[in-house]
Amino acid sequence: MTEEIRSATVLPAVRSDIELRTPDGLTLVGELSLPESHDPVATLVCLHPLPTAGGYMDSHIIRKAAARLPALADIAVLRFNFRGVSSPRGTSEGSFGEGELEGLDLSAAMAFVAEHGLPDPWLLGWSFGTEVALKHGLEHPVVGAILLSPPLHRTTTDELAAWAGSGKRLVVVVPELDDYLRPPEALERFAVVPEREFVAVEGGKHLWVGENQTVRVLTEIVARLNPAVLPLPTTWP
Repeated sequence: MTEEIRSATVLPAVRSDIELRTPDGLTLVGELSLPESHDPVATLVCLHPLPTAGGYMDSHIIRKAAARLPALADIAVLRFNFRGVSSPRGTSEGSFGEGELEGLDLSAAMAFVAEHGLPDPWLLGWSFGTEVALKHGLEHPVVGAILLSPPLHRTTTDELAAWAGSGKRLVVVVPELDDYLRPPEALERFAVVPEREFVAVEGGKHLWVGENQTVRVLTEIVARLNPAVLPLPTTWP
C-alpha cells in the first residue's frame, strides 16, 4: 500500500545503536542508519544544533534525514549526541565544549566511519553543528560539508578561509529569514571561500519547520551525495 511521506514517517533501514569513544576518553551515544538492501553510496555524519538551546541528535532535520535517506537515496546516516547531551537514545558523557571540545566528538565519529568502511563521508552541520564542521572538518578525510543555517558565531575568519583551496566541497544553505545570518551577509562572510556552493532558500527560516522546508533541505543533501535519485518521492513505496 502506498503512503504519503509525512513529518513522522520512518522508512525501512537497518538501524543500530552505537557508541563512540572520544580521544579524551568519553563515550558518546548515537545511531547508524543503513540502506536495507543496498550498500550505501555515501555517508552523512550529522552535527546537531546548539546543546544549550535544546539541540540533539533528534533535532528534526537530522532525525528525518536518518528516517528517510537510507531508503530514498541509499545514504548511510550517522547521528550522535555531542558531549553532555541527552536524548531518548541516552546521554553522552562530558559537558558542553563551546565548539572546541566537540572537535574531539567529530574525531570519534570519523574514526567510526573509517573503522566500518563507510563510503564518501560528508558532514552535515546545522546551526552550532556548522561551527564544529568549519572548525574541525578539514582535519578529516571528508568529501565536504553541508552547512544548514550557519550563524558564524564561533568560527573565525581564518578558520573559514582555510577551506579555500582545500579540495573539500563546502555547501552553504542559508534561509532567507534566518535569525542570525541572512543571505546577503552570508555571501560576504563566505566570500573568503570562492569555490563554495551557495544556496539561498526563499522563505526559509533557521529551524526549517514544515514539510516543504524539510524536503528542500533533504533535496539539497541528496543533490550532493546521490543526485541520480532525484527528485525525492513523496510517497512510499
